[in-house]
Amino acid sequence: MASLLLGVDGGNTKTVALVVERDGAVVGSGRGGCGDIHADVPEAALREIVRAVTSALDAAGATPEDLAASAFSLAGADWPEDFSFLRSELRTRLALREEPEIVNDALGGLRCGADDMVGVAVVIGTYAAVGARNAAGELFHLGFWPDSTGAFALGDQALAAIWRHMLGLGPETSLLGRALERWQCADAEELLYAFTRIGGVGRPQAGRFADAVLDEAEAHDAVAREIVARVGSLMGDYARVCAARTGQLDAPFALVLTGGVLQHPSKLLRTSILERVPDGQPVFPGLDPVAGAVLLAGDRAGARPDPGRLRSQLARSAVGQA
Repeated sequence: MASLLLGVDGGNTKTVALVVERDGAVVGSGRGGCGDIHADVPEAALREIVRAVTSALDAAGATPEDLAASAFSLAGADWPEDFSFLRSELRTRLALREEPEIVNDALGGLRCGADDMVGVAVVIGTYAAVGARNAAGELFHLGFWPDSTGAFALGDQALAAIWRHMLGLGPETSLLGRALERWQCADAEELLYAFTRIGGVGRPQAGRFADAVLDEAEAHDAVAREIVARVGSLMGDYARVCAARTGQLDAPFALVLTGGVLQHPSKLLRTSILERVPDGQPVFPGLDPVAGAVLLAGDRAGARPDPGRLRSQLARSAVGQA
């Protein structure tokens, strides 16, 4: 009898798949690369999702026939045609017995902290996902927000500030020393060359600098604090829009804050978000976003995976780490 659950979280940096028992005991895990069908050609993302799932099933000694339900929380699941495409392709390519649950990764994040799936979620990883669902089941989320977000925004703005200072156009910042150490450069000009030369580091790698930006903001570097406040305010504004679009403003609602960047010890980013959403009641589930997909699969199968068990097992595992 099919009894296992499959949960998959697909982002712009990595795709993580978990196979679990109905009580949440992890029996297999797998990883792939970018699972966002809008980041490159859709085929590339599908290949990485399938790779992660196949690895997780192999590790569990299981086949698709053993799955009672599956749920995929995916960056790039934004428009109606995306859901139809992903549902069809993943069911076919993975030979799934049942149609998979496909949600935008903001909704997987919401499930991490809201049992009833009601509220607003802000998920901050390499980029960010913001979405909402109300008690009537109405959803609002949008993947293509007008401003750059997440770890990439923090790192990219920090590097821009370093180069502005190099040109005499901006204030001094401790971010320079952190960046030179991170990328083994002698000065700001060499750092600029490392990022912009043909075959160099490349702008997408700016997201790797988010932890340093949060560190330096916490240490009271004015430039870093301004960047963190700016990015947090944008995230808060988007969360407020999502609440408004689902009729949840003007009354308390769950505001789930999750994702790797929000696990940093500094409270500054979280505070900047919350200042823009006065009705939001913050929930910090402490769960890797893939756990939300597992819980959604459980909902589909009438199972109740234990969030505490998932949290402790994921904390001991490297599967969700960058």
